[in-house]
Amino acid sequence: MKAVFHLRDPRQWLALGFGVGLLPRAPGTAGTLAAAPLVWALMHLPALWYALVVAGAFALGCWVCGVTARAVGVHDHPAIVWDEFVGLAIALWAIPPGVLTVAAGVALFRVLDILKPWPIRLLDRRVTGGLGIMLDDVLAAVPVALLLHWVT
Repeated sequence: MKAVFHLRDPRQWLALGFGVGLLPRAPGTAGTLAAAPLVWALMHLPALWYALVVAGAFALGCWVCGVTARAVGVHDHPAIVWDEFVGLAIALWAIPPGVLTVAAGVALFRVLDILKPWPIRLLDRRVTGGLGIMLDDVLAAVPVALLLHWVT
């Protein structure tokens, strides 16, 4: 059965990354790529403001992703990509803005988000609801951020 989304619901619109998650192929990658210009803009904020915006986006994501997953009856439906927006923002926190650093962040984040190495895979299976949807992307973003901080 195909999930039916209600795009007039602003919570679902956000959870679907402003509709990007509805693309038929690689919605997670599409969501990450759509997030890149937004994150690029955030990268010009002072680190504290950036962190506050991302923390707010995380909290909002827990709510909108949970509401959307319950509405369509599928936990972490591939079309839900708000978590990719927040994950990329965490991966690029306090990194000097640049085309190469953003491209590296996008690529590394997608690899870890797709592979879900331990303990990400374990938590992805055990934590449900909006928090579970958001948490695996946060955990994929942290090593990317650490690596980018190390090399930049």
